[in-house]
Amino acid sequence: MEIKKIGVIGAGTMGNGIAQVAAQIGCEVIMRDVEERFVQNGLKNIDRFLSKGVEKGKMTEDQKGAILGRIRGTTNMADLADVDFVIEAVIENMDLKRSVFKELDGICRADVVLATNTSSMSITEIAVATGRPEKVVGMHFFNPVPLMRLVEVIRGFHTNDEAVQVTMELAKKMGKETVEVKIDSPGFIVNRIMIPHMLEAINIVQEGVATKEDVDKAVKLGLNYPMGPFELMDLTGVDICKFVADYFYKELNKEGKWVAPTLLKNMIRANRLGRKTGAGWYDYKK
Repeated sequence: MEIKKIGVIGAGTMGNGIAQVAAQIGCEVIMRDVEERFVQNGLKNIDRFLSKGVEKGKMTEDQKGAILGRIRGTTNMADLADVDFVIEAVIENMDLKRSVFKELDGICRADVVLATNTSSMSITEIAVATGRPEKVVGMHFFNPVPLMRLVEVIRGFHTNDEAVQVTMELAKKMGKETVEVKIDSPGFIVNRIMIPHMLEAINIVQEGVATKEDVDKAVKLGLNYPMGPFELMDLTGVDICKFVADYFYKELNKEGKWVAPTLLKNMIRANRLGRKTGAGWYDYKK
C-alpha cells in the first residue's frame, strides 16, 4: 500500500520534526495534539526550521510553503480516520501511550500500521492495548529529527514482517538509515548503549575526578563523538536521562549500573533540564 497521508500524534520537539520530514517527501500530514497552543507551537517550530533552510539556500520560499501546506494541525483525533500510517510521539508515559493506541485502533483503518516513537518502552505492552498488535511497531527517530539520519525499527512480540517492512521503507523514503531491533528489549540499541555513558560521566563529575567541561572535551576528542555526554543531555533533556535510567533499573533486574546519581536527581529538582528550560549542565539564557 502506498503511504500518502501520515498521522503524527504529538506536536512537540519529536512530533513536529517527524511531521516535517513526512511533509518533505510529499506526504500529507495530520499533526494532532491535545491543545491548540501545542499544535500552533509545533507548526511555528517547523516554520522556523524551514526558514533557516531558506536562509542557507537549501530550499526556496516556494518549497518551504509547499511543505507547510501539506501539514495540518488538529486537536481532534477523529481527523486521523483516513491516514495511511500513524506515528505516535507523545511523552514517555506507558498509560498515556496505551490510551492513545487504543483510541487510534478504533479510528484508523484495519490495514494501517501504528508506530510509536518511544525511545525505550515496551512495544509489546503498547501493542496489546489494540486489536492489531501485529501492526504495531517501534519507529524511533532521533533529535533533531530533520538532521539525524538514524531510525530504529523495533519488533514487538506480535509485530509481523509486513509492518516492519512498511516502516523500514517509509523511513528510507524520508532519507533515513534504519536498523532493526529484533527483540523488544528496553532501550533498544542506542539508548541501551548511551545511558550508561551518561550515568558514568555524571559519576565522574560527582566524584570530583574531572569537570563536566573536561569530560565533554575528552569524549569528543578521545572517542571522536560529535557531542560530549553533558552537551547531549542538555539537548535531549536532563530529565529524560533519569527517566530512561529508572525504566532500565525496573526492567533489567534492577542492576546497579542503572542507578541515577544524586547529582542527576538534584539537577532535575533544580529544574535544570537542559536547553528547554534555558539551563542544564550548561547555561543557555541570554
